[in-house]
Amino acid sequence: MPASHHRRRIGRPAALLLSAAAALLGAQPAAPARTAPPAAAVPPAPAVAARAPGAATGAVPAATGVDGPGGAGGAPAAGADGGQARREQWQLGALRARAAWRYATGSGVTVAVVDSGVDAGHPDLAGRVLPGLDLVDDARDGRYDAVGHGTTVAGLIAGRADDGDGVVGLAPGATILPVRVLDADNRYDDAGVVAQGVRWAVDRGARVVNISLGGGGGSEALAAAVRYAADRDVVVVACTGNLGPGAPADVWFPARYPGVVAVSGLNRDLATAWRSAVTGPATALAAPATSLVGARPGGYWTVQGTSFAAPLVAATAALVRSRWPDLPAHQVVARLLRTAEDLGPAGRDATYGYGAVDPLAALTRWVAPVAANPLDSGGAAVPPRGAPTARLAGAPAPAGDAPPADPRLPVLTLGVLALVTAALRAAARRALVTAALRAAARRAAAPLPAEH
Repeated sequence: MPASHHRRRIGRPAALLLSAAAALLGAQPAAPARTAPPAAAVPPAPAVAARAPGAATGAVPAATGVDGPGGAGGAPAAGADGGQARREQWQLGALRARAAWRYATGSGVTVAVVDSGVDAGHPDLAGRVLPGLDLVDDARDGRYDAVGHGTTVAGLIAGRADDGDGVVGLAPGATILPVRVLDADNRYDDAGVVAQGVRWAVDRGARVVNISLGGGGGSEALAAAVRYAADRDVVVVACTGNLGPGAPADVWFPARYPGVVAVSGLNRDLATAWRSAVTGPATALAAPATSLVGARPGGYWTVQGTSFAAPLVAATAALVRSRWPDLPAHQVVARLLRTAEDLGPAGRDATYGYGAVDPLAALTRWVAPVAANPLDSGGAAVPPRGAPTARLAGAPAPAGDAPPADPRLPVLTLGVLALVTAALRAAARRALVTAALRAAARRAAAPLPAEH
């Protein structure tokens, strides 16, 4: 391994806590979700062993704080089997996932999950998880999760949709690159470790990086890693954090850094803020954050938190990058913001940012090009959805920084030309008729020649 990526072991003293981890919930029935994309929309995965039954015996113990920075606990999902888990994924129906999958499934896009690792053996993620990096245990490669948090995040992004069972991700064709930075207590003691993981993921081809963790203190190393990602055309998504005892009251780092898509949480109505979400001026978008059924080692559980809202935005970014592979990262971010469903006061606000993420709109609306990431300190503000600059255009593919061509324009142009041509011809005919009538009138008024 190159010296620049030397693994740093994580100690326990003065540990920072994972942000936005799930609170313990009772099983809550969810509205039936649209779960399967069109046939052949997702490439078939390799054959896997029989699906593991039910949830693991006993939930992973929660760390300090409920609805706060600590804890990755969750309640076993009702029924605790793959079929029930799929039926309770209400967020897929609410986000119109099936309609979005007609345009893209995330195929060809690698999403890094900087978290507690990912259980690559979970049937919902079979064939979706690459060898990654473990900055907690040198003997592993990120495809291990002692907590379950990272596995849940990965499943919300890229859970398989081709087997008729289990959790389906919003970008089921995407590939997961796991980077483990959280230990078995869901803690890290050095933001430099997270920074190292981000840089490593960028260098290994991640096009989107999801960071569902954080804290109240900034880190130059982590800020530099975020800039490193942006400079290399990578979209960075992070959760805003959860309110709780001892938790920061403002948007957490790294979500607060310029350029990062900071994601807050929504209730099931997609119109009101989840009560424990941290919000502030850095909030960029909001996404479902409660009663989410997620994959975990050995089965499923029901979770809540902005940790699980962020991957839904990261998955949307993967869908956009899958549909338009050459679209620069700053244009992807602008598209996510510009197509969000505005909530609260018109335009960006501290609670919802630009509004609720809308995957289908992100794949089908015309969005004006921007020169820089609107979330950069020097980036231009994005007008709210519905402003005059937004024009529906049948989802043409953007070409670089040029505005996408509207497929209706040739038809409209030909129609206008035809109307103009017809009008000119009619005017010419009227002119000829008028001239002829005037000539006839002059002849009639002229004196007759004298007879000889």
